[in-house]
Amino acid sequence: MPQIQLTPAQRKKLRSEAHHLDPVVMVGGDGLSAAVKKETDAALNAHGLIKVRVFSDDRAAREAMFQSLADELNAAPIQHIGKLLILWRPVPEREKTADEGRMPGPRDFKVLKYSKRGGQRPEVKTLRVLGNQRLTSGGQVKRSKPKQISIKKRSQT
Repeated sequence: MPQIQLTPAQRKKLRSEAHHLDPVVMVGGDGLSAAVKKETDAALNAHGLIKVRVFSDDRAAREAMFQSLADELNAAPIQHIGKLLILWRPVPEREKTADEGRMPGPRDFKVLKYSKRGGQRPEVKTLRVLGNQRLTSGGQVKRSKPKQISIKKRSQT
């Protein structure tokens, strides 16, 4: 697979974005094994821009690993500095799940209930509020009303 070609300006922008990243994949004494390639591919699919740390002291071997990872995983080699390799590949579009039409789930709120007698501690209650409910300022759970639709909009549909 051919690797992605980037302009120097694009490469510079990606280098600046990768500056604060931590290495996601570590290449140990076994070198570039199938498991390392698989993990690098998974990290590129998840993040797009990754750092790989190589624990080898041989610079020529690190450079060879850098080029082979870029070629085999169809990624753009961004930077090789010391023992860090920076690779980039566009993140593939994720399929939309069927959960998009779902309402928000239940939420738990802690509410202080003050006693009618003055000297006692307030009682802490945890209330569960469902997606179609709201919590009033007095600590009561009420069902939310359906959204009002104007007469004009009702006649248009």
